[in-house]
Amino acid sequence: MGLLDILLGRTKPVAPDLDRLFALPSAAVTLEAATGFTPTGHGAVCFATVEGAAFEQTHREVRALLDADTDRTGPPVDLVRDDHGYSWLVSRRSPGELSLLVNDLHAVNSSMEVNGFGPQLLCSLAGFRAADPDDGRRLALVYLYKRGTFYPFAPLPGAGQRRDNALELQVRGALAGDLGIEQDLGRWFPVWGAPGL
Repeated sequence: MGLLDILLGRTKPVAPDLDRLFALPSAAVTLEAATGFTPTGHGAVCFATVEGAAFEQTHREVRALLDADTDRTGPPVDLVRDDHGYSWLVSRRSPGELSLLVNDLHAVNSSMEVNGFGPQLLCSLAGFRAADPDDGRRLALVYLYKRGTFYPFAPLPGAGQRRDNALELQVRGALAGDLGIEQDLGRWFPVWGAPGL
């Protein structure tokens, strides 16, 4: 950073650290103990929609890489476009395979990054649900690619586009020692209808 950057208040962007995703399995143990939420086995990587042959080749490579896992049932990743024009590569595992899901998310992010699509990467998320099936509450731990931090997102069930802010703050407090939590609450973007949640 130069003197002009310091004077103008510009900060150097944080370099993405995809290895932080590997902290999710141990954070899930803390999360379950503190809140009763357990992994769903679903996760997704969100990026600005990309068209063209280079992206199609990358998508094929990701599918081939994840398809090499012979224990998987169903497709390795699905490509889904949301109502806002963003694309999601969605991975589904059994609820007890969070570490394998994290490997999937890391592989998707790494493949996108290596093939030059790093600037389009936005976030990754792992889904959780309340242990009581009648509860109906869901939660996502969202990794912000460009910030290298996590935040919880908890939509209120049956309440339209409203968040369970109390739960999000409870999760922040519980996981502060396990994950690099995003301190700027203004960056806790809602991911309404996100595949994988």
